[in-house]
Amino acid sequence: MIRISTIFIAICMVLVAASLGLVVHAVAGFNGTESAIVALTALTFLVLYNAVSMRLRDRSDVGGQIADLSRGTADLARQVAEFGRRLAAVEGRVVSANSTSSDRIQAVLGEINELGVLVKQLAVSVASHEDLLASGAAAAAPAPAGRPASEPQNEPSIAVEPVAAPAVARPAPVAAAKPVPAAADAASPLRNQPQLLAAVKNAVEESRLDIYLQPMVTLPQRKVRFYEAVTRLRDDKDQILAADDFIPTAEAGGLIGKIDHMVMLRCIQVLRRLMVRNKDVGVFCNVSAATLGNPVNFAQCLDFLEANRALAPSFVLEFKQATFRRLGPTETENLAALSQRGYRFSIDHVTDLRIEPRDLADRGVRFIKVPAALLLDPKQSSTSDIHPSDLSDLLGRFGIDLIAEKIEGERAVVDLLDYDVRFGQGFLFAPPRPLRPEGASATGGATANKEPGPTNGSSNTIPVAGPAAESPMRATGNAALARRAAGPG
Repeated sequence: MIRISTIFIAICMVLVAASLGLVVHAVAGFNGTESAIVALTALTFLVLYNAVSMRLRDRSDVGGQIADLSRGTADLARQVAEFGRRLAAVEGRVVSANSTSSDRIQAVLGEINELGVLVKQLAVSVASHEDLLASGAAAAAPAPAGRPASEPQNEPSIAVEPVAAPAVARPAPVAAAKPVPAAADAASPLRNQPQLLAAVKNAVEESRLDIYLQPMVTLPQRKVRFYEAVTRLRDDKDQILAADDFIPTAEAGGLIGKIDHMVMLRCIQVLRRLMVRNKDVGVFCNVSAATLGNPVNFAQCLDFLEANRALAPSFVLEFKQATFRRLGPTETENLAALSQRGYRFSIDHVTDLRIEPRDLADRGVRFIKVPAALLLDPKQSSTSDIHPSDLSDLLGRFGIDLIAEKIEGERAVVDLLDYDVRFGQGFLFAPPRPLRPEGASATGGATANKEPGPTNGSSNTIPVAGPAAESPMRATGNAALARRAAGPG
């Protein structure tokens, strides 16, 4: 637009100069050359005037634009300064909130540490109290013949029964506290291998297979988190055969696959009943190495587990440590098939602490059971690659939980708390107890443990049968901890 205006003005100036030259020529009578000089001179002056005027006008316009740009820059600087001030205020508030949260977290951690110290002190006091009760009972009544006097924790009712109820103290509760091993010990020596195999075969064919449950509790809260299913067989005389007595014979006779399938069926039924009341509960089921390596038996079990894979997160398959160390190609492939279906594994019968957690975690192992005596053995720190007190943290980094089993005294619990063991299992908390039948009354079993159990009644008791499902020592376990925590009165 400016260029068009300039061209138009230049043309007008040429025309004006030409007209002026003609006028001058007409008036003054100059010749053509002089008239052209005069016209060019006038045109030059007009062009110079136009250029100067346009330059002044452009400078005025540029000055106005620069002024506008300066004002915009100033406004932008003010806005940036305002945003900086607001950002600084927000950062200050965030730092203040983080500081306040950190102070609160530190306060809570301090209270948790104090509670942990109090729990340990409470456990020590309970252990000392039980030791005093045991020593007082031993002084008042001598130990029964044939049983060492140094075994009060395996049979705690000997120490407590005379003090709690001296009028009914008799040897019967002692036998009732652990009925299964006693019956098995009495029955096994009377049979040779063919007789035992025939008894096992008859028991399997007639479905005389019983499931006993032993709880696994959290430490130090002692809340039941899992149950281990322990298998027992009854012969034609209703004598009980423990797993250690009939498993080798069943494996040699080719019956272990059918037994494992029956146990899995019972365990799934138990788990369904348990999960009606508590969705966080789980069941450990032992599986034989022979079943894992037998294609026919494993295929049958795999089909059953495939049909119940919805329960896989709560159903843990348990194998011996020796089984994992002797896995062949077939066993490894079958184990991977179970892991792909969501089932988790546990290792028990641990004889040493030479454990490779990364390899076990890759194979689907999520739990390792170690006897409390093995964990607390001072010799293990020199024979294993890691100190037992650091084993729980090492396994936890690979998603494996450590379970201390065969806990039989409060003193062991106190020591295991220093090892950061999260779960415990043993006769101190509860012995293996038989399941109550489906139609049994909710009050027909033991009432000592208030965790949910597979029962159809309204009680929260574990569904066990028999009047001696709980030893009198339980009165000095969780109940004693509760009384001491509550204080006098």
